[in-house]
Amino acid sequence: MSARFEEIDWRTTAMGDISLRRRRDPASGTDVYEVKLGDEFLMSSIFTTGEIALAKIGLAELPDAELDIAVGGLGLGYTAEAALDDPRVRSLTVIETLAEVIDWHQRGLVPLGARLTSDVRCRLVQGDFFAMAADACGLDPKEPGRRFHAILLDVDHSPRHLLHPRHAALYQPAGLRALTERLHPNGVFALWSNDPPDEQFTSALTEVFPRSAAHIVDFDNPLQGGASTNTIYVARTEPGPP
Repeated sequence: MSARFEEIDWRTTAMGDISLRRRRDPASGTDVYEVKLGDEFLMSSIFTTGEIALAKIGLAELPDAELDIAVGGLGLGYTAEAALDDPRVRSLTVIETLAEVIDWHQRGLVPLGARLTSDVRCRLVQGDFFAMAADACGLDPKEPGRRFHAILLDVDHSPRHLLHPRHAALYQPAGLRALTERLHPNGVFALWSNDPPDEQFTSALTEVFPRSAAHIVDFDNPLQGGASTNTIYVARTEPGPP
């Protein structure tokens, strides 16, 4: 039996002190993995429904074909794993700001590390997703200007609750228009949010994309003894020629 609590890793980064912790949940008897940035909890393996739904709902919008997918934010890897579970996905590029988080996966310190790093379709890229999305070179350092069939983003808590102020530009119409340049025709941009649907962000999506929707995802919250919700925004680019 593992110890009840363990701080697996702790690093100082440009965004602040980040730590990876594992604790034994007394109710279920399972290990819970948590990531903290300073005093703020970023993610927990207790709450993965929204991260998985981001991939499933986003990819469900796409036709049957060989798909090239980009994910912004690696975290504990649940969105990436759900994308790899889709047999249509031929390549997955996961962009993570913190090299430390990529290192956790490469060293097998998190439960899904071996799964992601052993899949030849999956490539972990260290970089600032928001800066790369706005740059003409785009989201793939090996292939400047590359387009994807879907971009799945899970970095900030919501379009209003940001990890860094510089992220705000992407959630405005100009930032979203730049993101469409990274997508194929009929491509999908999907975003995870911890907040209810946001009218201001929905309006920005409507201004840029011809089709968009906000999906509510319900899940059990054992810490609060009830249910909680996430929002998954899905937007589609203009269709290409027939």
